[in-house]
Amino acid sequence: MAVNLARGARDFLPETMRHRRAVIATLTEVFERYGFEPLGTPAIERIETLTGKYGDEGDKLLFRILKRGKGSEVGECDMALRYDLTVPLARVLAMNPGVRTPFKRFQIAPVWRADRPQRGRFREFFQCDADIAGTTSPMADAECLAVAADGLSALGFDAFTLRLNDRRILRAMARAAGAGPDREIGVLIAIDKLDKVGREGVTEELRGVGLDEAGIGRLWSILELERGHEATLDALAPHLDDEGRQGVDSLRQVLGLALDMGVPEARIVVDPTLARGLDYYTGAVYEAGLDDLPIGSVAGGGRYDGLVGMFGKQAIPAVGVSLGLERLITVLEELGQADAGQPTADVLVTVFDEASRPSSVRAATALRAAGVRSELYLDDRKLKAQFKHAGARGYRFVAIIGPDEARDGVITLRNLADGTQHTLPAEDAAQIVLR
Repeated sequence: MAVNLARGARDFLPETMRHRRAVIATLTEVFERYGFEPLGTPAIERIETLTGKYGDEGDKLLFRILKRGKGSEVGECDMALRYDLTVPLARVLAMNPGVRTPFKRFQIAPVWRADRPQRGRFREFFQCDADIAGTTSPMADAECLAVAADGLSALGFDAFTLRLNDRRILRAMARAAGAGPDREIGVLIAIDKLDKVGREGVTEELRGVGLDEAGIGRLWSILELERGHEATLDALAPHLDDEGRQGVDSLRQVLGLALDMGVPEARIVVDPTLARGLDYYTGAVYEAGLDDLPIGSVAGGGRYDGLVGMFGKQAIPAVGVSLGLERLITVLEELGQADAGQPTADVLVTVFDEASRPSSVRAATALRAAGVRSELYLDDRKLKAQFKHAGARGYRFVAIIGPDEARDGVITLRNLADGTQHTLPAEDAAQIVLR
């Protein structure tokens, strides 16, 4: 029987897992530096929790789970694998009304989408989210931008651009083009495809939505404004209604605060074409791409003040950012910058022969009890092969327990980097390793 992986899924062998863990540890440190706390949610959610939150396209990509029992006979579904980490967060907040706000959480966990696999895109992949719930302060939006910038910089990416926009601006643009409430979403979906299909493709999409040529022309006069900072916001305002101008004023605050938080001015721009596809965004939206590397978005997010209210009586404002863990790891690997991370152990405890095996077991146990990560060699092979094994694993030390060491209750600890060695009790050897 042929053995194959499901399309869009992957195995991670130890070397790859060490790199992934190193990247996750780096981003975890950034999140915790900003005061975000860890949260865990189930891989499966009730089907009604997920449907209707991502738009028609998102709903099509849900991995549905057949109802057990009689329901399975007719293809009914009552649960699905989570599509992202944001909707489960909204459910958690609705189910825990007593949580202290502002509530700052991060989560790094797998999600599933029935998408077409391609470079940097998988059906099972990890999302890496940080969200702030319970405040409408523009400082929360700015902090999400700062977290994204710091996260990318911490991974070694200094050439990136954060694009910033506001859903209120986009809706006002749609109205300025003559789109009624029933066509606003269609206009936003068309604008969101600009990077993929270009101006001509978006124009055709807009015609399909029902905009006339005059309306499409008015829309392009806004979309083609120069991207920048204050000047772009000044140029936008005259084209928009009151709600759109509220979005402009909000972006001024968010942009200024993000710069105050250390986001480099050259790394952030106001971009009227940025839409973000998910239906639940209500305010600021943002997206990051790596300059000169055509891999698409590597971070994105925005404000979603109405999502939590879908699950309960209380509306809780929220804003968040997601870093594209899989794409970032792919780029690091392709650039040869993958960090293998620390080896899984610091010491290989060798087994000299069968007679000294119990002494080796006791030595490994003593080292582990003292906090030293230690691998006990399990096969019956010569010391040369055991040393080679330690070198291949990247261990710093080898513990040798021959007949003399077994008799005296000590070990010989050899440093593989410089060849120095000391014969001493396991507890003292542990102090050398832990320095």
